[in-house]
Amino acid sequence: MRVTLAATALAAAIAIVTTAYAHSYKLGDLQIGHPWSRATLPNAPVAGGYMTIENTGTSDDTLLGGSTPAAGKVEIHQMKMDGDVMTMRPVENGLVIPAGQTVTLEPGGYHLMLVKPQRPFKEGERVPLTLKFEKAGEVDVELAVDKPNATGKTDHAGHGGMGAMQTQ
Repeated sequence: MRVTLAATALAAAIAIVTTAYAHSYKLGDLQIGHPWSRATLPNAPVAGGYMTIENTGTSDDTLLGGSTPAAGKVEIHQMKMDGDVMTMRPVENGLVIPAGQTVTLEPGGYHLMLVKPQRPFKEGERVPLTLKFEKAGEVDVELAVDKPNATGKTDHAGHGGMGAMQTQ
């Protein structure tokens, strides 16, 4: 009896923790999954924003940019290899999110650049961010701030809070 009760309690705890650490947002045909950033040092000139954007619709949409009270401006950037050199450039005219596909914003690839953060981002906090899409419009999300060396592959500490699933 005790083993069954303990197993039931453990299963319930795992379900609660799993729900608390997942966060995603929906805007029309777009699903924004696991928005996150890294903790920054004091006086850091920039911070990054990362997430997945899935377009379940039948027509493309375009991420035009975003805004946040936590930084001076938000830009879309791309990092890529140019020969033997890694380069980073702003993405002009937005980032297309093709119909039926998922685009990943991640370190070393496409990402959001939060320019001139108002203060350091601290591990465990959430940073408000408004994403602007050409067709779907705007959606408010929160970047969960991970440790400074987070890669996004398995690091999602700080992604929590009941009610993180938002539908607009």
